[in-house]
Amino acid sequence: MNKEEMTDLIIAAKKSKNLTWEAIGNQLNLGATWVTSACLGMNSMPEESAKTLCKFLELDDDVCTALQEYPHKAWDKTIPQDPVVYRLYEIVGIYGDTIKETIAEKFGDGIMSAIDFSMNIDKQEDPKGDRVVITLNGKFLRYSTW
Repeated sequence: MNKEEMTDLIIAAKKSKNLTWEAIGNQLNLGATWVTSACLGMNSMPEESAKTLCKFLELDDDVCTALQEYPHKAWDKTIPQDPVVYRLYEIVGIYGDTIKETIAEKFGDGIMSAIDFSMNIDKQEDPKGDRVVITLNGKFLRYSTW
């Protein structure tokens, strides 16, 4: 079973049980954002968590195995068509250099890790319209000289 087939089965089970990613994350004692990324095929899930998830969603061993496999972390190189994904792409396109310069000014020459990393997505109520709050939390990795 490949990651796409795995994802389709997980989403179908989630929908049939009327669950949220938050509820699934709580069942696994893991963050909902990370669980979502693993279920969408972008992270590998530890064996015990995969077993717990598959039991909770009543999915077979093939899904459990696929969850544990290391993903190929790549995506289609075309411009994203989904509006939410495109907006994030646009934000990085417009503010990427600003983010890079701000990191350099505050930390020095280096990058933010996407390995030692966490992400939270929250809702902030606002009378002018609810706000999406995305927090990216990555370890700073200084470039070395040799």
